[in-house]
Amino acid sequence: MIKLRDALNLGNDEIQEIKKQIIQKAKDSKLNAYIIDEDSLQIKDNRIPILIKDNINVKGWEITCGSKILKGYKSPYNAGVIDNLLNNNLAPFGRANMDEFAMGSTSESSIYGATKNPKDISRVPGGSSGGSAAAVAGGIAIAALGSDTGGSIRQPAGYCGCVGLKPTYGSVSRYGLIAYSSSLDVIGPITQDVSDCAILFDCIKGYDKRDSTSNPNTPKESIFNNLNEKRKFRIGILKEAIKNANIEIQEAYFNLIELIKKLGHSVKEVDMMDTNYHISSYYITSMAEASSNLARFDGVRYGNRSKDIRNLKDLYIKTRSDGFGDEVKRRILIGNFVLSSGYCDAYYLKAQKVRDYICFQYSEIFKDIDIILSPIAPNVAPKLGDKISPLEMYLSDIYTIGVNLAGIPSISIPVATNKENLPIGMQLIGNHFNEQILFDFALNLENNLKGV
Repeated sequence: MIKLRDALNLGNDEIQEIKKQIIQKAKDSKLNAYIIDEDSLQIKDNRIPILIKDNINVKGWEITCGSKILKGYKSPYNAGVIDNLLNNNLAPFGRANMDEFAMGSTSESSIYGATKNPKDISRVPGGSSGGSAAAVAGGIAIAALGSDTGGSIRQPAGYCGCVGLKPTYGSVSRYGLIAYSSSLDVIGPITQDVSDCAILFDCIKGYDKRDSTSNPNTPKESIFNNLNEKRKFRIGILKEAIKNANIEIQEAYFNLIELIKKLGHSVKEVDMMDTNYHISSYYITSMAEASSNLARFDGVRYGNRSKDIRNLKDLYIKTRSDGFGDEVKRRILIGNFVLSSGYCDAYYLKAQKVRDYICFQYSEIFKDIDIILSPIAPNVAPKLGDKISPLEMYLSDIYTIGVNLAGIPSISIPVATNKENLPIGMQLIGNHFNEQILFDFALNLENNLKGV
């Protein structure tokens, strides 16, 4: 598939031809990365096509978050990032499959069926932005937008062998993103390489007065125009935390450290608090916010409504019981529990104190280093249908969720393959609004990893 930076120089007829090719490839593909519908695959627009995760509102499109409960809902407005795309000669084109309401790590919980990994269709592409990553890595999208609550951009990008950015919280508008966890969710790009990721991030970032979480201090300067891979950085490594990963991930991690040293960057070991505390704080916070955010889906105002309703209570119970999948129900129940009378202090408030400490710890670490090098997941992409317990799924986020709790940026890049030729990705973590540093270092690594 053509790179985004090359597509920017194409004429209208060439763009139209690419759109036709994408439609045909999406229909022929075995990946199930696209949710095929006519509204989202219109070729009449002459802007460059960007695949959109099914939880980002596009005017006139059906937006379902991969859930039965929102079937039939058509968005009456554009999300902030969609307006930004249109203002930069890009256009939404196609809906990307995803885990229901972004709750999952495999993209198997969608009502549209499981998405498959383009590197091995017997394996998952990761989640929840699995459709976005699979389409980009599989050559059926130029680039895509996903959302990241606890690794949902970086993990599928790592599993599929492409580049994904979780931006600083507040740097990209959340207006029009159907929320899972409002204090954690961020929209970000998934692309074929680092340069394309910088371009797409430039197009979507910026302050939006319609979003109360949008940060007016978001830098306006172009990341892409200022890329400089020759800069040298102080890199922090996590020797203790890496022990949670399997031997293939550990080997790739330490090989990358050796390359970093050869490229002239300095390396320093850093310590983080036990990542089990990250897991506890993250899931208590996210599930509590999810239980609140998903209360609006009740069959009254929009989306799917169950039939044969006798009264209002019956409407709520039947619509939500029929409309939500098992994982969504599980998180709503846990979220309601940790917010309930008598338990809020014991769970939710403690989780917020731990979150504050995680933020403090990151700020202390970044006084001495520029970037933290970390794995994305403990393993490569698992097989489709593997019987993974909810707890095992939650623990697979062990390396990514701290970034969301702290609101800092992180970019994932492919760095190696295992003996089965499956991608292994690593993430680069920076301080607030330090995306330029991450992109500069990521480009340096990308160019020196070619052929390795």
